[in-house]
Amino acid sequence: MNIVIVGTGYVGLVSGTCFSETGVKVTCIDIDEKKIKNLNEGIVPIYEPGLERMINQNVDKKRLYFSTDLKGSLVDADVVFIAVGTPPDEDGSADLKHVLNVAGDIGKYMKDYLVIVTKSTVPIGTAVKVKQRVNEEVKKRGVKIEFDVASNPEFLKEGNAIDDFLKPDRIVIGVESDRAKKIMQRLYKPFLLNNHPLYVMDIPSAELTKYAANSMLATKISFMNDIANLCEIVGADVNNVRKGIGSDSRIGNKFIYPGVGYGGSCFPKDVKALIKTAEDNDYSLSILKSVEAVNGRQKMVLSNKVLKHFDGDVSGMTFAVWGLSFKPHTDDMREAPSLTIIEKLLEAGARIKAYDPVAMDEARKSLGTSVEFVSDQNEALIDADALIVVTEWPDFRILNFKVMKKLMKRHIVFDGRNIYDPEEMKEFEFIYYCIGRTPEK
Repeated sequence: MNIVIVGTGYVGLVSGTCFSETGVKVTCIDIDEKKIKNLNEGIVPIYEPGLERMINQNVDKKRLYFSTDLKGSLVDADVVFIAVGTPPDEDGSADLKHVLNVAGDIGKYMKDYLVIVTKSTVPIGTAVKVKQRVNEEVKKRGVKIEFDVASNPEFLKEGNAIDDFLKPDRIVIGVESDRAKKIMQRLYKPFLLNNHPLYVMDIPSAELTKYAANSMLATKISFMNDIANLCEIVGADVNNVRKGIGSDSRIGNKFIYPGVGYGGSCFPKDVKALIKTAEDNDYSLSILKSVEAVNGRQKMVLSNKVLKHFDGDVSGMTFAVWGLSFKPHTDDMREAPSLTIIEKLLEAGARIKAYDPVAMDEARKSLGTSVEFVSDQNEALIDADALIVVTEWPDFRILNFKVMKKLMKRHIVFDGRNIYDPEEMKEFEFIYYCIGRTPEK
């Protein structure tokens, strides 16, 4: 079976590589010639654990190819996935420009029957627009070529994407014909043999499923952050509350860890897009609007704690920041809480020394020279007035208090992920702030 994946961003590259791992011949297409050249030379544009090794392995086995030639790649293709970006427009809706451009190109170049699949996260009704665009281009050519459209949303977690793809909680496929259904079932047969559930449904339901899933997870995060803020006010410990509610099987213990808000490429834009879809249909998703508002406030919580501790005056002070990416095991800086925290402290006249295990290059694109990027976490601590922990990388989980005391000017830690034990911090005479606990706890 031969498939083409258009777009070598996070979704396209991971999906194409994992499909090739099952024995399928995959050609990944991108208009960025430099990116394709780098991929053919083994240079991977994103950081994802295990991805580079798997790419090289499948390239060597001649199952995975990278090209800018969509026309040539479609000649023997059975399925073509559209996996290009859908960035948010100014009104919060998903920008489908790139998706529809690819659909038009497919219509220009296809020779035989294809299943055209949207892998990008797209709003309800996108498959209809894709079908229209393909038909327009086919008619211009004066030919008659049958094709089907389908929806196959991805559910990948950055930092764990390989396992998520190869060992999925579920596979969702939206189709409108038995022919497309059989082809997609054949493509996913290796996963079905391992008893991973596949749900075949109508296309609008499949399109909505991805948005609903991410919005539910974002809701859990914002709810727990709101509860954490209340805990601080009333003197409760959010960790105890989390354990108490997480043991209820109806709630579960995932995505109920308080912190400094969600970020990344999915949750922020998907929540916005779903809110906009509802508004376009004269309906208000009030809960999701609150989720978005809570998340915006939560990104300010840690910097507010810093400013409050120093009575609003941090001018000339130096702060060490550990962790820049929006979550561990990725270099993704999109909507990262660290950007909000750092920006507010810089505006207040502070100096920032930052370290992240993998996201420094990406962070430089956003922060430029306004921040001093250092080579390791201890270097960030030199003469620091406080340490601010934003991303819970494993590297940061165990503190060397003796080294910290020697390097830091003042012994203060602002923990945005509740990594550390307040009693241990107190034992080593560190002033400690976290999320959802009163300072004395």
